[in-house]
Amino acid sequence: MAQEKGKQKRAGSREKGFRSGFAALIGRPNVGKSTLMNHLIKQKIAITSNKPQTTRNRIQTVYTDERGQIIFLDTPGIHKAKNKLGEYMVNVAEGTLSEVDVILWLVEPGSYIGAGEEHILEVLRRTETPVVLVINKIDTVEKAAVEKAEEMYRSRYPFAAVAKVSALRSHNVDKLQSLLFSLLPEGPMYYDEETVTDQPERQIAAEIIREKALRLLDDEIPHGIAVAIERMKERPDGRLVDIDATIICERDSHKGIIIGKQGAMLKRIGTEARKEIELLFEYHVNLKLWVKVKKDWRDSDFLLKNYGYAEQPEE
Repeated sequence: MAQEKGKQKRAGSREKGFRSGFAALIGRPNVGKSTLMNHLIKQKIAITSNKPQTTRNRIQTVYTDERGQIIFLDTPGIHKAKNKLGEYMVNVAEGTLSEVDVILWLVEPGSYIGAGEEHILEVLRRTETPVVLVINKIDTVEKAAVEKAEEMYRSRYPFAAVAKVSALRSHNVDKLQSLLFSLLPEGPMYYDEETVTDQPERQIAAEIIREKALRLLDDEIPHGIAVAIERMKERPDGRLVDIDATIICERDSHKGIIIGKQGAMLKRIGTEARKEIELLFEYHVNLKLWVKVKKDWRDSDFLLKNYGYAEQPEE
């Protein structure tokens, strides 16, 4: 099996002018954080969909070039929690802000600041970390609307800088990248040049499967699903990796929808996930999927920990 990405290698200080540091992406759910991060590192790592709360854990990725190294932390969307999973997601997002060198706050170019943005403003006022306002989806409105949104947000917070981008179309993403390097201090290379994420392959595979389910299933189901990798093992000849995974849902009716008529939906999820896992990891995969019902797992501390959505107690 390919070596798991994310093996950290301290390389010590680089030549003068090499900049490095940590940048957190925050914002309301479905504002485009994962899409932007994928474009900033020029590779897809975080899963994306048009449904809110796609990202559940903090995902760390790395971009390195001759200018320096930026470690991006894509956080779950900051929102009003409705269950223990939601509380965990919000705590992860807000807890990240004190650990980084710069914060990227993604917003859409709307005409008013809503309750969700007001809450984020309150959170930001409690931190001393420099904040870059990133107005995303500028391709969806007129230029005047973008300028009005910038003026509105600038009147509410002393941003270190403002960037206007379209993450989906990768418009102005390179400019944002250059801006971030200018805000980071000189420092060491925290990861080797080949590292793009610290996420284990098992977790990335699980997230890819969940993404395909998010994209293919009805709106009401994806919030109540998780994916657990039961087995991930390379065969002795080194030509194939067997992955056994379970999709967990909350209702018996959901299980039937996920499986589909004669297993068609589950097969489609598995086929699309297998293709992407193979493309990302560069090895052939034999993927087998099962579906289990675990009622109210999003409110169970035990099950949340089992599925990787809660901090494990320190030993």
